[in-house]
Amino acid sequence: MEQILIVEDDITLNSGLCQALKDSDRQLVSCECISEAKEQLALGMVTLAILDINLPDGNGLDLLKEIKKNTPDIPVIMLTANDTDKDIVSGLEQGADDYITKPFSLAVLRARVNTQLRKAHTGINTEKFTEAPYDFDYKNMLFSCNNQPVELSKTEQKLLRILTDNAGMTVKRDTLIDRLWTVDAEYVDENALSVTIKRLRDKLSAQDKIKTIYGIGYSWVKQNG
Repeated sequence: MEQILIVEDDITLNSGLCQALKDSDRQLVSCECISEAKEQLALGMVTLAILDINLPDGNGLDLLKEIKKNTPDIPVIMLTANDTDKDIVSGLEQGADDYITKPFSLAVLRARVNTQLRKAHTGINTEKFTEAPYDFDYKNMLFSCNNQPVELSKTEQKLLRILTDNAGMTVKRDTLIDRLWTVDAEYVDENALSVTIKRLRDKLSAQDKIKTIYGIGYSWVKQNG
């Protein structure tokens, strides 16, 4: 049975997370501080951890570092009210598998948790994506096409990762908009996604790789099919 560790000191949010992630094949363990979380981790049953950064007895990033040092196979999703590039990059560099900035959609959280659990079960490593002529290193934020470096914005990097993580599958427009912008904006012009897709295609010369599924969304075309 999967065990999800939730470390969040906001009691109301903690309860909401437990309700949103409740499943018959899943055990949810709720903690409100780092010391409680360490006790649960020591039992060796945790499948995935959701960590707030600002906790009453320390910084969630320190706990993240400890988890990745001792149990690197456990996916960790960070929750944070901090949305600066520095905070996000710091979390990713210390091993976070994903991050969500508050406020956020519980439906999006469920989707991200399920994605991380699938990766953990299948052993898929999405930190790097290599498919001639492309080489994408998401951990170090290095991207190249035909061995030539390509500079991508934070939004373009996020978009590209979603597409390559789901290579061969169609990702709906609404899902992409929700993942890329909705956590920070009350309203996002849908044209913003089309513009970002076009920029990404142009930078990577990926007109044939990033396919538009009209009326639905976009897909990264898998090699040899």
